[in-house]
Amino acid sequence: MKYCFLSLVLMLGLFASCTNTQNEQVMTKNETIENLKTRRAIRSYQEKVPDMELIKKVVEAGTYAPTGMGRQSPIIVAVTDKAVRDTLSRLNAGVMGSENDPFYGAPVVLVVLADRNVPTHVYDGALVMGNLMNAAHALGLGSCWIHRAKEVFDSEEGKALLKEWGIEGDYEGIGNCILGYPAGEYPAPAPRKPDYVKFVE
Repeated sequence: MKYCFLSLVLMLGLFASCTNTQNEQVMTKNETIENLKTRRAIRSYQEKVPDMELIKKVVEAGTYAPTGMGRQSPIIVAVTDKAVRDTLSRLNAGVMGSENDPFYGAPVVLVVLADRNVPTHVYDGALVMGNLMNAAHALGLGSCWIHRAKEVFDSEEGKALLKEWGIEGDYEGIGNCILGYPAGEYPAPAPRKPDYVKFVE
């Protein structure tokens, strides 16, 4: 009986040791954490349009971003039509007084808008943008946050586009997540600044 008890203790100890080792491995090499750390803003794209299935997966991830009180104030407009994409590019460039393509040749634009009547709408939209970019990287796509969505959709042409898309209400443009296959070298990360984090213990 004594030996059976000792054997049981040894087996439990071995099991606990294996479990701890597995937990340590998960903590040191976590796929989600690595995805967050390796995502980069891509500013050069191939002309090839990603499969709609991939675009839908990215967009779905965006809909699972946290929002204030779970009110889901943002909406995502997935633009794959080249003429509409080019119109958005022209309007965005116009805000800067430029004629260059602010979307860096990316074939897809995911426009994030959010309901101004919700106090957290800007933060909600920003979290959606983060989910979109991280999901794109996880699926092998490039992405980049392009600003000036607010100015574009506050303009008369922008408002006309919203009406054409059947979007009613007081929506603010939060950002444009451009999407596509990266062209050229994948950017290396910049070193993190030494005072990025303060621990209060």
